Amino acid sequence: MFSAAPSTTLEERLGYHFVEPGLLVHALTHRSWCAEHPGDESNERLEFLGDAVLGVVVTDHLFSAFPDLPEGQLAKARAAVVSSTTLAEVGRELGVGLDLRLGKGEDASGGREKASILADAVEAVLGAMYLDGGVEPVRRLVLEQLSERIDQAAERPGDKDYKTRLQEVAAHDGFTPPVYALTESGPDHHKRFHATVAVGGERLGAGTGTSKKEAEQKAARAAYERRSAQDGVRDDV
Repeated sequence: MFSAAPSTTLEERLGYHFVEPGLLVHALTHRSWCAEHPGDESNERLEFLGDAVLGVVVTDHLFSAFPDLPEGQLAKARAAVVSSTTLAEVGRELGVGLDLRLGKGEDASGGREKASILADAVEAVLGAMYLDGGVEPVRRLVLEQLSERIDQAAERPGDKDYKTRLQEVAAHDGFTPPVYALTESGPDHHKRFHATVAVGGERLGAGTGTSKKEAEQKAARAAYERRSAQDGVRDDV
């Protein structure tokens, strides 16, 4: 049923090669595709599984890495990290939308960039990885993508990182998600990354760091603070 292999580039971005490629195809199959292709199964069951595995991986990391953090703060940190907003951001960074199997109508309406579809697909991919290779590949990917967010959430429970804040402000104002552009400079052993971010076609911020994520966070912070100054945006948007 799921014999058509997705892009091998996605497997490269995931850092995992599937023994059963059909599982990845299944994880990328949205219910709108199934409505047009009777007999194909949507990714919703894999999403359910992936949500549970993600929760275990993040909880285990928080519990081990922050032994002095009380239960309430652990719960807040976990909730921030596994939110749909954060998972949609991860989906965009991994380019998951490029390989989604969508119905024609959903595809035409911008489904490949919809936060809810991307977040669900990321969970489904994690579920597929778990079935194919166990928990360790999932753990590697989750910590690679979310470790900085996990640490920030644990150190300041309840706070949102600036990429998340900016994305929520953009959605609140009726814009599509922020668009980041990255360049790099310097030798391999001392690279510097430079990021800019635009919302609604307007460049709002720039940042530099020793990693792509750091540069994007700094750009997002600059953009968020600029919008806050212009529009009086509150931290609880």
